[in-house]
Amino acid sequence: MTTRSPATASAPVTVAWAGANARRLARQHLHPNAAATAPPFSGPGEAVAAMLGAHAQVLSAAELSVGLRGDGLTRTDVRTALWTDRTLVKTFGPRGTVHLLPAADLPLWTGALSAVPTGPNPFPKDARMTPDQVEAVVAAVGDALTGAELTIDELSDEVVARTGPWAGDLVMPGFQAMWPRWRQVLHLAGHRGALAYAPNRGRKATYTNPGCTPLPGPGALAALIERYLHAYGPATPAHFARWLAAPKRWATERFAALAASGTIEEVASAEDGPAWVVAGDTDFPDAPVRGVRLLPYFDAFAIASWPRERLFPGAAWERALGGGQAGNFPVLLVDGVVAGVWHQRRSGRRIAVTVEPLKPLSGARLRDLAEQVERVAAIMEGTAELTVGPVTVGPHA
Repeated sequence: MTTRSPATASAPVTVAWAGANARRLARQHLHPNAAATAPPFSGPGEAVAAMLGAHAQVLSAAELSVGLRGDGLTRTDVRTALWTDRTLVKTFGPRGTVHLLPAADLPLWTGALSAVPTGPNPFPKDARMTPDQVEAVVAAVGDALTGAELTIDELSDEVVARTGPWAGDLVMPGFQAMWPRWRQVLHLAGHRGALAYAPNRGRKATYTNPGCTPLPGPGALAALIERYLHAYGPATPAHFARWLAAPKRWATERFAALAASGTIEEVASAEDGPAWVVAGDTDFPDAPVRGVRLLPYFDAFAIASWPRERLFPGAAWERALGGGQAGNFPVLLVDGVVAGVWHQRRSGRRIAVTVEPLKPLSGARLRDLAEQVERVAAIMEGTAELTVGPVTVGPHA
């Protein structure tokens, strides 16, 4: 383990990237060596908390992300936690994107996300809303959704009725249509705890008020930074800012305040420069990661782990990153780094999985891969069929 000795107590710990990567995998129960991890998470809420939210724009991908971190969890377990037990909430999380978050942590998340400063208004001048209009819309959304489950069109009617015709002006570019003005703060209503997803009505999404009171912003932000560093540290303020879609300077100030209070501490890396961990959390594995894992679209580990060029080495940078954006491809991890992509096609219970490695896999790796495909199928409640495609070496292979 990488630790600080008494003789060097005043000097920052030096952390190798391989050790940082192994610890991140272990803390999310993705480490191929089961002996290197704690017991698997007992339920979906624990798994989602450990990864700091599961990206859920594609809900089936979120179900797989959660299942891969559990012990015998299936997509039904995730759906039950979300829609029946309500231990998970589908709402707007980091970067304003749809996530699954633990219901127990929603006050912390909404307190922190509400306190993140926004950048310049990206909308045309005639489409913008004043601060008073923003507050009026968020309040109207919360009121309309209290005790109700409404589609977006039903919610729009309620918001316009509560605020004024200006909220319904069709000035927002949408998918092949123009949306009403108020829609630009839909994600903000989620960040304020006034809106979350409810079960679909047929094919239409519905929304409800989760009844959440956000925690005070400063304390919530400090707690979120600590959780982020526990899951993905060592990390820099720039890493945190990108993960949260926040201003870099603001993140740097938040880290400096926590460092001054002794909450976080600096570590050194000969490869990547100074970064931060939770104070005292300086033990890292020495053994390299060995084994195979499959991760779905927008898995939290692939998105939040930095530096990205180390996780996506060589040809993986071109093949598995869409324009530098992690998550656009499901990825194959070999020995802890991206070594290919994969995709699946479902027909009834049959799940055909095709894996495209960047380099030929050994017999032992192919056996590991077959086990991982079986696990994916079990989580998704299907029967697996594996095809190892041709070795891919570039973005158009």
